[in-house]
Amino acid sequence: MSRQFVILTFLAMSFAIPSWAGKTYTRDEAIKTALENSSDIKTAEEELVSANSQVKGGYGRAYPSVDLSATVTRIFGLDDVKNTTDITDAATSMGAEPFDAVVAGPALDGLINGMKAQGYRWQSKVDLTVTQVLYAAGQVGTGIDIAKSYKRLKEVNLDNTKATVRYDVEKAFNDLIVLDSTVAFTEASVAQVQEHTNYAKSAYESGLAGELDVIRAQLALDELQSKLESAKKGRVLARNNLLNTMGMPYDSEVEFQGELRNPEDNLPYPDTSMASVKKRRKELLMLEETENMMEKKIDISSAGYKPTVALIGGVGYKNNQNEFYKWDAPDWDKNINKYIALNVSMNLFNGMQTRENVVQSKSDLRNTQIQKETAERGFRIQIEACANTLADAETQLELKKRSVELAQKNMELTEAAYKVGKETQLNYLDATMSLRNAKLDYMNAVCNWNNAYNALLQATGEY
Repeated sequence: MSRQFVILTFLAMSFAIPSWAGKTYTRDEAIKTALENSSDIKTAEEELVSANSQVKGGYGRAYPSVDLSATVTRIFGLDDVKNTTDITDAATSMGAEPFDAVVAGPALDGLINGMKAQGYRWQSKVDLTVTQVLYAAGQVGTGIDIAKSYKRLKEVNLDNTKATVRYDVEKAFNDLIVLDSTVAFTEASVAQVQEHTNYAKSAYESGLAGELDVIRAQLALDELQSKLESAKKGRVLARNNLLNTMGMPYDSEVEFQGELRNPEDNLPYPDTSMASVKKRRKELLMLEETENMMEKKIDISSAGYKPTVALIGGVGYKNNQNEFYKWDAPDWDKNINKYIALNVSMNLFNGMQTRENVVQSKSDLRNTQIQKETAERGFRIQIEACANTLADAETQLELKKRSVELAQKNMELTEAAYKVGKETQLNYLDATMSLRNAKLDYMNAVCNWNNAYNALLQATGEY
């Protein structure tokens, strides 16, 4: 049997989690479930919904504003107002000139009655106003640009959150694979050592072995059983951690099925050039969008130094009566007011608020730029550290692989010598345990390599 075949066979047998009666998730199913249940993703999605709404709201400021207001006023302490024709009656009774009796008299009566109308107890007014901002120092357009940048930021944040969830699930899945495989492999080793212990006891009773042989076999069995219990507890914690990462409740019946990435597959080495990293790292993309927003915010703050021009048009209906239930029918010519106005407003002094807003906006921009520069330097260090970790993992992988080959060779030689009576049963047991430990160490090395490879992918923005 070749050593390469032994290692590949071990990978195939030990890196697959056995399926049980309960619900079984594959790696892809676990990631899909986590993406559906993650509270972080749901929060990021709601933030994106809010960002979309802000964009629509920004466009809404460019449209006219239509306002409807209705007011009913009750004035106390006023008597009923009665319309009279005293001037006309006096002119007629005094034999005045026809013009005075027919024209001047009614005109004066109408003027007097109109003045009396201001004293009605019940006064009602309905106004419809349309306001269109013509110039606001770029606040509308700049506000839309800020909202769009904020939307892009939240889109990138959502993608980054999903990538983080995938990374966390993959790491938890890898850890569970190792622990579950360790449990299965240790259980098989316990059974094997139990057979050796039973044989040692039988040999001791028949005088073919000493008491020391029995003690050594029993110690090896106790040590394995202790490691088995520890591995089982670790597996429960690892499974619960994975379930928690998936956003699911703890369930002892849930199991997982999957394999580790094989280091022998010659996977491409991640692109660590900073020019590419800057384009891929979503954190930098978010900081760039934040920087754009802060630059636009300065323009918004500076708008306080400039005037605002608005075109206003409106119609209003006014009705005054002695009783609230009495209404004059609206008449376009008699009791409906129509107007249009051009309004120009500009703040002359507001306690230096505009100036301080500009100062604060510039400070926010500089803080964002500092964060961006710091992040770029931090990413360089992170990539270097992850690259070193991956290199160390590859070195350890080769060492552990070599250990498996040597342990396998040692076990084969010891087994052959044991079969012809040239080696003791306990030495054969030691060789078997050494091979087991070497395989477990190799499996942990493969898991560490997988995690290191994923970490470098994440650091370079390729994950």
